[in-house]
Amino acid sequence: MKKKILVVEDELEIQEGLKSFLEQADYEVDVASDGLEGVYKALNQSFDLVLLDIMLPKMDGYAVLKMLREESKVPVIMLTALGETENQLKAFDLHADDYIAKPFVMSLVLKRIEAVLRRNASNPLKPSSNLLTHEEITLDVNSCEVFVANKKVSLTHKEYELIHLFLQNPHRVFTRDELLDQLWGYDFFGNEHIVNVHIMNLRKKIGSDYIRTMRGKGYKLVGKN
Repeated sequence: MKKKILVVEDELEIQEGLKSFLEQADYEVDVASDGLEGVYKALNQSFDLVLLDIMLPKMDGYAVLKMLREESKVPVIMLTALGETENQLKAFDLHADDYIAKPFVMSLVLKRIEAVLRRNASNPLKPSSNLLTHEEITLDVNSCEVFVANKKVSLTHKEYELIHLFLQNPHRVFTRDELLDQLWGYDFFGNEHIVNVHIMNLRKKIGSDYIRTMRGKGYKLVGKN
């Protein structure tokens, strides 16, 4: 499957040049011409990497990066004519993955992209003792954060406990009573249909295909397809 890159750049010549060059290098490329469009696309679609200019209309690249880092761990490379050290430090303080000053050589951009994607493939979102993963879902046990396709998902405490339990036991069927006992406690006296409500809300946030209802039995975590 091709890696997907978002180019956020307002200079049309540079935008089109990057898009054409990266597509020839076998990447799938989308573009945005201002900061607001860039944020919207980055947070509502799945990308493997973002190339982000700093001097953008409507919202500058620093503001875009700050918003992305509140919701997503997608790798970001800054592309900008602002080459001073303080500009680079500001970008790295906001957790940019790399920084390329304009004017740049296209082949250098390609090498930087390859390097960042290699680093990203071997750190935080890979399985470890502190991470639980299932297809596009990743749960960080240390920070209690959940990501779907590299985008952070905001969950309630019980929704988090549910997906944590499912990720620890993929493909195992849990009855409603088991979920009540494990997550609400054996002495819970409320409406047992509270489980259904939390499952429904969790599906809305992580994707409806991941938790399957086994009629007459319970629920289990499954593959998306």
